[in-house]
Formats: sequence, C-alpha cells, structure tokens
Amino acid sequence: MMTLEDFDYHLPEALIAQYPLRRREQARLMVVDRKKKTIVHSRFSNIQAYLPERSCLVLNDSKVIHARLLGKRVSGGEVEIFLLKKLADGCSYETLLRPLRRLKAHEQIVLDGGKLVATIADREKKIVRFNKKNIGRQLEKIGHIPLPPYIKRPDRAEDRKYYQTVYAKNAGSVASPTAGLHFTPGILKRLRKSGHRIEKVTLHINYATFKPVEENDITRHRMHAEDYAVAPRVFQAIKKAKANGQKIVAVGTTSCRVLESIAASGQLKGSTDIFIYPGVPFRMVDGLLTNFHLPLSTLLMLVYAFGTKELMARAYAEAIKEKYRFFSYGDAMLIL
Repeated sequence: MMTLEDFDYHLPEALIAQYPLRRREQARLMVVDRKKKTIVHSRFSNIQAYLPERSCLVLNDSKVIHARLLGKRVSGGEVEIFLLKKLADGCSYETLLRPLRRLKAHEQIVLDGGKLVATIADREKKIVRFNKKNIGRQLEKIGHIPLPPYIKRPDRAEDRKYYQTVYAKNAGSVASPTAGLHFTPGILKRLRKSGHRIEKVTLHINYATFKPVEENDITRHRMHAEDYAVAPRVFQAIKKAKANGQKIVAVGTTSCRVLESIAASGQLKGSTDIFIYPGVPFRMVDGLLTNFHLPLSTLLMLVYAFGTKELMARAYAEAIKEKYRFFSYGDAMLIL
C-alpha cells in the first residue's frame, strides 16, 4: 500500500519562489531521462535541444481570472470574495468568503464604488449573485490575481503579466497552469519552425487544486473535478501525431490530466476528476514538462507515477541540493 508519507520531502522555505523571473525563459530546466536514469541541468531557453524530434507539445490555454475581490458591507466592514466557479446563470459564483461568520444571507457587498454589487444568495454553499452578467471587465479592473497561499505577499502589478502564460486565452482558472509560464512567443515560434507541433487544450484550474490529501492510503483520496474542453480538430491532430510516432509532451499536469481523461473516457468536453498516482497507466502522454510541486500533493503523485518514485525522489533531492526555485514561480523539469 502506498501511504501519504511516501510523497513527503523536506523543502527549505527559502527555495519557494516568491517572485517571477523578469525573463521567463531564464528559468532553470532539469531534464530527466527515464530510460537512462540521467539528470541534466540546463536553462528553459535551451528546451529545444532536449525535446524529442518533431514532438507534439500540448499546452493548457486557460486564462487566470482576477478572482480576489475586496468589497464592503453596507455597514462598512470589509469583505473578501474569492471566486471559485461561475455558475450557469452567468451572474452567480461559488466562492470563498471572509469573514463568513459575520455575513448574513441575502446581505449585499458593494464593490467598485457601487458599480458592482454581490448578494449572498446561499450562505451555506457560499454562492454570491452579482447585479450583472459577465463581469470579466470589472474583474480585470478591480480584481486581484489569486496568488497561491505559499506566496507570502500581496499581489502586485507585475503578477498580472507573469502569473499568466503568454498564450492564455480562455478565462476560467483561479490558479495558473504554471509549467507554461516559461514559454515566450519567440520560443514557441522557434519550436514550430523546427518541426514541433503546438496544440492547445483547456482545463480550468480551481482552488481545490490546493486541497490537501487527508487519506493515509492515497488510493482512497477523491479528486476534485475540473472542467475541460478540447476541440475535435485538436484531438485529431494529437491522435495523428501519436499514430505517426511523434512524442506527445504534456505541458503541465493539467494538460496531462486532460489527455489521459480523454484516453480513458473518449469525451472531448466535460468535467474530470482523474487521479493519477503510481500504478495508474499513461495511455497518451510520452513526455511531461512541469514545475516542482508541493510535498504530499496529488500533483507530486502524478509526477512520481510518470517518472517513477525512485527517479523522481532523486531528482527532487538534487533540485534542493542545487537550489532550484520551487512551485508556481519556480523552475521547470522535463521528464522524457
């Protein structure tokens, strides 16, 4: 039986990246070869030298919304609304609310000087309803970037740029698909020019991605569900590349989960709660580009499943020894 402690490691707090690199492509890149059991240290700007020839890279083009809103009660007290998921009516969201215990059902929260008003429609389920549909423009103006809890500082103007991939398109995530943060338009252009295929899927990351695993027997853990969509043309292109012997490289655990969900279900659109841990087979993905993940997390379990527990534990130990930067704004690992 695999236990939770099998996925633990000690990380010095100083290695948790608190700020982005000004030049994305200057992140360090650890290249791990599963067959040769080798580890190579490089820079992300050199990724083309390590990718399999004519590989097919699959990127998640979900865009991070400015999900943290700071408003006021009519009585004057401050309220934080953290948007989790937009509901079908277009006006309502599942949220986190602070301070929840002081808030009352049907109470109104005023934002943007009264131009936007949120009513607590269901206090128990923490659902708020805004006074207008499609508040994307207001979020861009007054919302804050939802930095992860391990980044111990308020969001800044630079986060609006750097906590978003350069190819982000479809708004809906409350956490960034961070493996893609290292790409620049120039790198993507060079990859295409040298024969690599670039395809994009969408998976909207929700806040439950930070939910801790509480079961000691990890196989008993139940994953949160996240919405995804893949255009039929895109999936046909990926399938054709696979059939032609091209390596499918998932950029991030989110892209990986989309591809493996489709391989298992055949559904190009829907909600996935796929949980990949050691022993679960990979049907579609041949390579994985990812950042360094939290101990005891489902993301680390996926990485251990792909790269093997022994090799990944060695890679993480070496990353700590070499003082790699960890987590969302940290460095990258390419597993082949």
